[in-house]
Amino acid sequence: MANNSNDIRYVGVKENLAYGFANAGQVFGYNLVARGYMLLFFTKVFGLPEGAVSAMILILGIWDTVNDPLMGAVVDKTRTRFGKLRPYLIFVPLPLSIFTILLFAGPVILQDTKSTVIKIVYMYISYFLWEFFYTIGDIPFWSMSSAISPSPADRTRAISSARFISGILGNLSPTILVLLMDLSEKGVIKMSLAQVFLLMAVIAGTFGMGLFSLAGRCCKERVVQSVKEPSVLEGFKVMLKNKPLFLIIISSVLGSVSGISSVFATYYYAEVVHLNSLTILIALPGSILGFLTYLLIPKLKAKFDNRQIIFLNGFSRVIVGTIVFLVGYNNFTNFKVVIPLLMFQNLVFSFFDTVNMVIPTEMIGDTVDYMEWKTGERNEGISFAVLTFVGKLTGSVSTSIGAALLPIIGLSFKKIAGTTDTVTIKGEHTDLYIWALFTFVPQILGLITLIPYIWYDLTGNKLLTIRSELRERHEEMSKQLSGGENDA
Repeated sequence: MANNSNDIRYVGVKENLAYGFANAGQVFGYNLVARGYMLLFFTKVFGLPEGAVSAMILILGIWDTVNDPLMGAVVDKTRTRFGKLRPYLIFVPLPLSIFTILLFAGPVILQDTKSTVIKIVYMYISYFLWEFFYTIGDIPFWSMSSAISPSPADRTRAISSARFISGILGNLSPTILVLLMDLSEKGVIKMSLAQVFLLMAVIAGTFGMGLFSLAGRCCKERVVQSVKEPSVLEGFKVMLKNKPLFLIIISSVLGSVSGISSVFATYYYAEVVHLNSLTILIALPGSILGFLTYLLIPKLKAKFDNRQIIFLNGFSRVIVGTIVFLVGYNNFTNFKVVIPLLMFQNLVFSFFDTVNMVIPTEMIGDTVDYMEWKTGERNEGISFAVLTFVGKLTGSVSTSIGAALLPIIGLSFKKIAGTTDTVTIKGEHTDLYIWALFTFVPQILGLITLIPYIWYDLTGNKLLTIRSELRERHEEMSKQLSGGENDA
């Protein structure tokens, strides 16, 4: 009886750890850009107009709708002796390191420049170059989670390793950042906010990218690729032919607006309760549960399929977000109320955030298998471009909307002449609006993401059949590429 490739473990502990630490290095830098910190940096630290920041992020977000799939198609077309993914993972850490530092160096480099136009130009160029090289690395990195092994169990372990380790090391960057921000603003350390952000960027560009380079140096592509190189145009057509992938794309695009929660969480801690590091205390119980959740994912998947888990996540967030908003309606600055309240919200959200670190990535891997089963071609690059595109789209749209909402809710910043300091200006109900945009509004908006999954059917027996038939094809292809089957 032939061995079942789904039961064989191809990826060892060392390779799983290398993949995990690589993701941690990547996330360490990305978390400085995500979660609303970049918007706070550009508006409060760099002193740029909210409208200019909103326009830039929106424009480059639109560019991502073309850039990411284009890069994915280029990756799928790549054929080298190192594979189609590893060449990019070997190359990208160095330029990404440089542009991570330059992205946050603007206020220091241009500290004597009074021209707002020059600062805006610097913002556009530095952010575009950072985003460009991030894309070149991110798409091959997550494509590797599908190509690293033909075994679904191996893929789940690789994804879980990446998410688990990045959850520890990658999340150190916002933790250190908020501590340094509080110490700077309270005069405990002799560093301006501009210097704090630059210091974190230097750490991300050196330590973080050093870890990210492990993906190219230590991980292997094991799934056999077809000899034929698909054209770039064929790569784009994959997204239209692949119904399950297309549904994931639609859901993700619809849900990008719900990312404003992280944007206004940053403003809540910085401008409502004036204690950035409070987020560390709030996140502590959820962080512990989040790590334990990785152990619970196999049990969760035994009871629910991926689509059911997506629905469970969406409805749970609405219920919890609404409760937190209503209980804290008149007490959102009272630490005795908001600390346990936000701990409760973070505890529930952390469970589902951890699950969402694994499930959507697995689902995209399933769509890669689906298209190979249907057409004979594997398209990891174009398919996993969806994952990196979704992450950046959520960040871009939410940050752009957040910046556009600032003047509407009455929040603005004014530079103090002759200094690098700023004064915060608020309207009468600004704090309440921030509380609502932090807690329940994004969760309500997130319900629309569930609509496309009504038609998602890549589950159950259909998925098992696809995996079984692909296993047989891979075994046959391996025999052909090796010159035929050896006699036993």
